[in-house]
Amino acid sequence: MGVGECKSNDYGAAAYWDARYSSGSPASAAAGCGFFDWYQTYPALRPLLRARVPTSSRVLMLGCGNSLLSEDMVKDGYEDIVNIDISSVVIEQMREKHKEITQLTYMQMDIRDMGFFGDESFDCVLDKGTLDAMMCADDAPHGAFKMLAEVARLLMPHGIYLLITYGAPKERVPLLDQSGCSWSIALYIMPGYQLRMSKGAQHLIMEEVTLTEGGQLPPDYVLKDPDSHFIYVCEKLEEKGTNCRDTDPKESTNAN
Repeated sequence: MGVGECKSNDYGAAAYWDARYSSGSPASAAAGCGFFDWYQTYPALRPLLRARVPTSSRVLMLGCGNSLLSEDMVKDGYEDIVNIDISSVVIEQMREKHKEITQLTYMQMDIRDMGFFGDESFDCVLDKGTLDAMMCADDAPHGAFKMLAEVARLLMPHGIYLLITYGAPKERVPLLDQSGCSWSIALYIMPGYQLRMSKGAQHLIMEEVTLTEGGQLPPDYVLKDPDSHFIYVCEKLEEKGTNCRDTDPKESTNAN
C-alpha cells in the first residue's frame, strides 16, 4: 500500500479511529464487544513468531486495535505484551475486555512519538498493518519515518521488528533504510487469507524469499497471489552503518 493507493481518510488521525471503534459506527463491525484482525491471525503467524521471538520477550504491539493477536500470544505462553493505539476508544475497550490478563498492558499513544518508553526497552516490535496505515496518513511519508525511527530506538540490539504489510520490498526497504538503524532483513510471503485448505486440513503457506544485495525481490520472482502479505523479520544490528542484508550481525559483534 502506497500513498497513491490510499482513500481520502486520514489513517494517522485519532478522530478517524475513535469514530471507527465507537459503538454503532457502521465502519466497525467489530466495535463494542467483538474483535477484528487485520491481515493475518496468530495461527498463521505462530510458526514464525515462535521461531524468532521467545515467549519471555517484552513485546510492543503497534496499532493494536481490537485484534485477538495479543490475547492469542498470551494463551500460547507470551509473558509481557504492551499494546498501544492512537484511539482512546479502542484502548478503553481492550483494557476492559482483558482486565484479568496481567500479561497485557494497554496504552493510548501516537506511534510517531513514543517518548514514554526508554531506549532499547523492547525485544520485539510487532506491526500488523500499522505502517501501511501511516503511509495513508496526511503527513505521509514523514509520519512513517518518525514511526520507524522510534521503532529503531525502542528495540534492543538484535531485537526484532516484525512487519506485516502489503508493501513490496521496493516500497518498504527504502523506508526501513531511513530509520537511522541498520537491519538484517528476512522476507516471507504469505497468502492474503491466512490458510489454504488441502484435503480437508488447514495448510499454512509461508514462502521465504531471499532478497538481492540491494534488498529487492529477485528479478525472476513471480508473485503467485496478488493479495499476498509481505512479512519482514528485521533484526536490529548493534552497529549502525553495517550493510544489514549481507552481513551476519553475530559476525559484526564478534569482530569487536
